[in-house]
Amino acid sequence: MTRGLRNNNPGNIDHNPANKWQGQLPHDRNIEKRFCRFESPELGIRALIKLLINYHGNGYKSVAKMINRWAPTNENNTSAYIKGVAQSLGVDPHQVIAVNKTTLIALAKSIIYHENGKQPYSEATFEKAFELL
Repeated sequence: MTRGLRNNNPGNIDHNPANKWQGQLPHDRNIEKRFCRFESPELGIRALIKLLINYHGNGYKSVAKMINRWAPTNENNTSAYIKGVAQSLGVDPHQVIAVNKTTLIALAKSIIYHENGKQPYSEATFEKAFELL
């Protein structure tokens, strides 16, 4: 099982003590040094979607800009990540995208796939995560 799935944090959101995510488990460096852990996959996906909404509201309005922020080049093959996410959404990487339910769930699914090598969650899991916003 990948770290993201094990931590119920399929987007691999870094732990930041300033962030108090809904359903975030206490940070324990003996369990996980770097990333957040969540009570459930739905709460981890909710945090992922909330970050995407925040990115969009702060000027990161395309897949390229969002993924450059999400997955910096010092840790990732960001250009391949951008290409994969844009293809999964059927958009140009530099096209301004909407932040509606359909797009946000599609973005989350694609990020989860890229971060974990698979996207194991049901549609109902994404629906519940979205309802928790």
